[in-house]
Amino acid sequence: MITRMRVSMLASVALFALAAGAPAQAQQSGMTFFVTSEGPGKGGDLGGLAGADAHCGKLAQAAGTTGKTWRAYLSTQGDGAVNARDRIGKGPWQNAKGTVVAKSVDDLHGDSNNLTKQTNLSEKGEVINGRSEKPNRHDVLTGSTAEGRAFPAGEDRTCKNWTSSTQGAAMVGHHDREGLRDDAPSKSWNASHPSRGPGGGCTQDDLKSTGGDGLLYCFAAN
Repeated sequence: MITRMRVSMLASVALFALAAGAPAQAQQSGMTFFVTSEGPGKGGDLGGLAGADAHCGKLAQAAGTTGKTWRAYLSTQGDGAVNARDRIGKGPWQNAKGTVVAKSVDDLHGDSNNLTKQTNLSEKGEVINGRSEKPNRHDVLTGSTAEGRAFPAGEDRTCKNWTSSTQGAAMVGHHDREGLRDDAPSKSWNASHPSRGPGGGCTQDDLKSTGGDGLLYCFAAN
C-alpha cells in the first residue's frame, strides 16, 4: 500500500512539473529576439557576420528554439558595407518570455521600442548584468549608428568587420539603457560609444574594461 501511495505521489509531482513547465517551453519556442548569454570569447573577432550569425543560432538551438534563421545585429564598413537593420527581418520580435520588444524595423529604431534591461533577456530568459552590477556586461557589439546603419569607411567601428581581436574598435550599445551621462547616446541600446582599452578596443579584455563581454543582439529573420 505504501509503495502504491508513493508511486501515485511521484506521478502527481511529475505531472505538476510538466504542466508548470509547458508555458515556459512554449514561450521559449516562440522566441525571436535575445541578447547572447555569452560571446564567442575572441573579442571583436566573431568570424565575420557568418560567424556571429552561427553563434546566435547555436545558442538559440541550445535553448530549445529551432526552425529559425538567426542574424546578429551587426553592421560592416567599407566595400559592400552592410546595415544591421537590413539583415534582421521585418519583425515583430519577442523575447524568451513572450514579451514583444519591437513591432517592426522602424519601431525598433524609434522611441517607442520596448528594449529595456528587463526585456533584453538572454536566450535562456535571464536578465543580464547591467551597469549597476558586477561584473558589468551592458555593452553589446553592434558596429552601427543609432539608425542601425553602417559607419562610413575610415575610422574603424567594427573591429575590422568582426575579424580582429587586436586592432580597431567597435561601436557598442547599452542593453540596460544606462550610461555615465543623461544624454541619449550614453543610454542608446545600439550606439552608446566605441570600445576602448589597453589593447586598442577589440581584445576580450578591452571589451570587459568598459563593461562588456562580447555580447550580441540576435534576431530571427524569418
